[in-house]
Order: sequence, then C-alpha cells, then structure tokens
Amino acid sequence: MGRIIIMLSPKDAPKTVENFLRYVEDGYYNNTVFHRVIIEKKKTNDEKDTSMNIVQGGGYTFPLRLKPTRAPIVNEAGRSLQNKRGTISMARTDNPDSATSQFFFNVQDNPVLDQKSSGSQTGAALFSSTTKPGYCAFGKVIRGMDVVDKIQQVKTARSGRMEDVPATPIYIKKAYVAK
Repeated sequence: MGRIIIMLSPKDAPKTVENFLRYVEDGYYNNTVFHRVIIEKKKTNDEKDTSMNIVQGGGYTFPLRLKPTRAPIVNEAGRSLQNKRGTISMARTDNPDSATSQFFFNVQDNPVLDQKSSGSQTGAALFSSTTKPGYCAFGKVIRGMDVVDKIQQVKTARSGRMEDVPATPIYIKKAYVAK
C-alpha cells in the first residue's frame, strides 16, 4: 500500500531497538503480513476512554502462520515514548516481558497502552501501589503515516481463531535499514 519510514529511539528503548533491528537485518519481516487492524471505541463506567486503534504486523506469513522467533525481551515501556499517534510499539502477550518480533503502529493516541503507576495510602502509614506495565513505544513514523491510515481502513474478518485480520492480505514486502 506504500512505503513507511520510521525513526527508532535507541535512547528511549535500547534493548527493544536492538531486538527490532536484529529482525530487520535478518530479513525476518520480509513477506510477512499486517495481521491485525484494531479499531476500538470504549468508555468505562466512569466515562474514561479505553479505546485503542492500531495496525499490527511482524510475525505472520499468509495464510496466517506464525514464524519462529527469538527469545522474548524485557519490557522497556517505563522509559520509552508514549503510545501516541504515529509511534511504533512492541506487541506482547499478557506477560509484560513477552515481546519478540511483533509490532504495531499507533493510529491514534493510545494512552491506555502506556505504562501507568498509581499509589494510595491504605491506612496507618501503609502504602499500596500498582503498575500497569504498558507497551514499549520505540520509534515513530516519519514518512508514510498516510499508508498506515489506509491500512487501518481496510475491511477485516475472522481468520481461524484470530479476529480483526485484513480480509485481503497486506504484505510487508521488505524491511531494511536506510543507509
């Protein structure tokens, strides 16, 4: 659908950038597909916005088959960029330190995907804190956000156990480091 150029932020997420570049340099992403296009509009009971809007790729070939990956990396969301429109972030499972090759582009500001810490006094000098681990944003689109927007608008369907899969495959022809 077009070219997407990203600028990585190694000072914000050094291990994540290193991991991503290893996959790029190995040719891992070549001929994979964008396998999820998620557009959620949700509000909680207290009217807090918990929507998210992403385009995800980086690990599936067509028909949808997951490629083997290297070991997972540590989640650097606490020190990384925020999940704002145009950033690229690592996808992961419910385990915060499970990111491997899959990434997503934030098509809108997605604060629900940022790391959050909160604390409260619970009584007689007791303090309770919780941390929501978030998703590590490690770069941003510097050219081609219009391409990401086009991908976000495609028709999606269910494919096996996966939902939100583009009905027509959208390929990543080649990922490379610009010289």
